[in-house]
This record gives sequence, structure tokens and C-alpha cells, in this order.
Amino acid sequence: MSRLLTIQDSPEKVVTFLKGNVQYKDICSSILHQKIINQTAIAKGIVVAPEEIQAEVDGFRLKNHLEKTSDTLAWLSEQMITPEEWEFGITKRLLAQKLANHLFAKDVERIFAQSRINFDRVLLYQIVVNDEALAQELFYQIEEEEISFYLAAHLYDIDEQRRQKCGYEGEIDRYNIHPDIAPIVFGAEVDKVTYPIKIDRGYHLLMVEKFIHAELTPQRYQMILDKLFEDWLNNEQNYLVYGSAEDIFKAF
Repeated sequence: MSRLLTIQDSPEKVVTFLKGNVQYKDICSSILHQKIINQTAIAKGIVVAPEEIQAEVDGFRLKNHLEKTSDTLAWLSEQMITPEEWEFGITKRLLAQKLANHLFAKDVERIFAQSRINFDRVLLYQIVVNDEALAQELFYQIEEEEISFYLAAHLYDIDEQRRQKCGYEGEIDRYNIHPDIAPIVFGAEVDKVTYPIKIDRGYHLLMVEKFIHAELTPQRYQMILDKLFEDWLNNEQNYLVYGSAEDIFKAF
């Protein structure tokens, strides 16, 4: 019977386990990223205060209904971690957040302004059929109000799930729309079907119900900040070279 890996196991055993589960590369990157964060935070004089850790602990306990100390200790036992290890993980996370803000908070609004168009969204409906003649016929029938867009989608779309939703695709970011379609979508008239567009082997009829212009919401702010920080970490990692498993795990 195989046993669980423990902290006492050699780096080679840990590496073998991680490689067997195709996790080695991701774990190594995470460890090296943490080394970069630690070194940069020291250089910048960034630290996590005890009260910040306590606030994070209190928030987690409140959210997860761990009102009693005994409840929290029972949860930690289930997770197979000690209070000290939990605090260590919280400290790492908070340190990364503070460093990200220190390095890139000033750039978020500029990046958003420069690429704002890419964050615009549409509430989109779509019909996709395989036959060009059918696509053209549906276009003219919808234009002449002989059939509604929604009924046409329900009857003819090649995708069963979209048929059930009468062509509804939902709110979609511009950057998630096929590049051959995006200019047409964002240049369309609201509630007007577009002429069939051939993409790959399908013919697409599109209808925009609503344009949703991008705003720098807290969620989008965090997304941009996280992307800047992740790109920076990956770039910094390229300068770190480790020759063995011991070198990687000593970095942690």
C-alpha cells in the first residue's frame, strides 16, 4: 500500500510524485514566483502586519461560520495543516497582493483606458447553420418579419443547446468573439439581424440586443492588476536558473 508523502520525504520523492501527477512544472513555477515575491518585497520594504493577518483570519472564519476556536481547529485538522501553516499561507497571499498593488496599481487605469474597447460587451444572439442557401433564406425571412429571429434559431440552429435558448449567447466580451465577427457585431444595429457570415464551415446570423460599454469595475480592476503581476512574475522567472530538485525546493 502506498503512503502519503510527508514533509520529511526527500526532494527526489516529492519530485517523482509531482511528475507522476503532471504537477511538477506548475509547482516549480509557484515556488519560484514566491521566491521572487519575497525578495522583491524585502527590497521594497513591504511587510504584512499581524493585524492584517488577523483581519484575514477573522473574515475567513466569519464567512465559513467558524465562530468558535474549536470549530476553526477542527477545520484545520480536516485540512491537515497547523495554525502556523495556515498563517504562513495567509501571509504569502497578502504579501503578493500588497506587492502587486505597490508595483502596478498606478498602471491599471492607464491600461484600461488604452484597451477599453476590448472590454466592451454585447448581449448577443446567434444562429449558425451549415447551408448557405438556408442562411440567406432565414436572413430574408427575418428581415421581412415572416419569422422571428428567436423562432428561426429554435428551429434551425445546428447547436442543440443554443436552439433551446433561441439563439441566446449571453453577455460576451469583445475579446472573446471571433476576430472575423467582432467588427460586424460591434458595428451592427440593435435588434437587426446581420447578413450571413461564413466562419469555418458554418454560416452565422447575428443579432445584438444591447451594447454594454466597459467600466472599470472592482472585478475588472483586479483582473487587470492580476494579469500585470502574473506577466511580471513570469518575466522575472526567466532570469532564475536552477539545476536540480534540491535547488527548486530550497527556493521555497
